[in-house]
Amino acid sequence: QVQLVESGGGLVQAGGSLRLSCAASGRTFSRSAMGWFRQAPGKEREFVGGISGSGGTTLYGDSVEGRFTISRDNAKNTVYLQMSNLKSEDTAVYHCARSAQVWVTRDDYYYWGQGTQVTISS
Repeated sequence: QVQLVESGGGLVQAGGSLRLSCAASGRTFSRSAMGWFRQAPGKEREFVGGISGSGGTTLYGDSVEGRFTISRDNAKNTVYLQMSNLKSEDTAVYHCARSAQVWVTRDDYYYWGQGTQVTISS
């Protein structure tokens, strides 16, 4: 069974930075694109970013483009989300997810972590 465990969430002031981590199980981690999603109260789930299996290609949602960076360390089976210039609207539960594809997309993610809370104070 695929297991994804997020960490690194917390409370940070607007304008600050935070890095989230997602540790994944499985021997084929490097063959799977990984994504980050978030969901705030009263809002639909939103695509934040994704990264191809090799780490060579990334995609971002419009609301975080230029502020967030997704990366991965396949030797550690870990994907990261570096968040900078945080805004109050970034407050949400952040989930990482694993795709069955090696190329990165904005959907087609099938395995999900339980999430980590990120709260931005103004």
